[in-house]
Amino acid sequence: MKIAIGADHAGFRLKDEIVPLLKELGHEVEDFGCDCSQSVDYPDYAIPVCERVVKGEADRGILICGTGIGMSIAANKVPGIRCALVHDLFSAKATREHNDSNVLAMGERVIGPGLAQEIVRVWLETPFSQGERHVNRVNKVMAIERRQA
Repeated sequence: MKIAIGADHAGFRLKDEIVPLLKELGHEVEDFGCDCSQSVDYPDYAIPVCERVVKGEADRGILICGTGIGMSIAANKVPGIRCALVHDLFSAKATREHNDSNVLAMGERVIGPGLAQEIVRVWLETPFSQGERHVNRVNKVMAIERRQA
């Protein structure tokens, strides 16, 4: 799988923990930065990652900031993105099975690297259930996007 990843100044350290894991798991990684603690704006990193996913140039995206909140808000403004803010393993699995999320957001100030790595692993390995009720719900969300366009 090709994974696009991005972080702001409050998430770059966790990103730097996740990238080697992704490569170890056999994924191709496109890193959109940032790589420093100097204050930057999270939308500048969220949008390029999400655009790659929407265009099919990446299979999934991962975004990290201090809490994950800003990244998830910015990501979900991009039509076609279903970004889930996740800080536990149950949610990582559920958002793939039930929501077919294509972008994962996490907060470096909320979780440590060990848990973050397990979340990423679960999120990448869990398929969408294809259950009728879940497909119906995802389709309704996508219809809302089309009406807003």
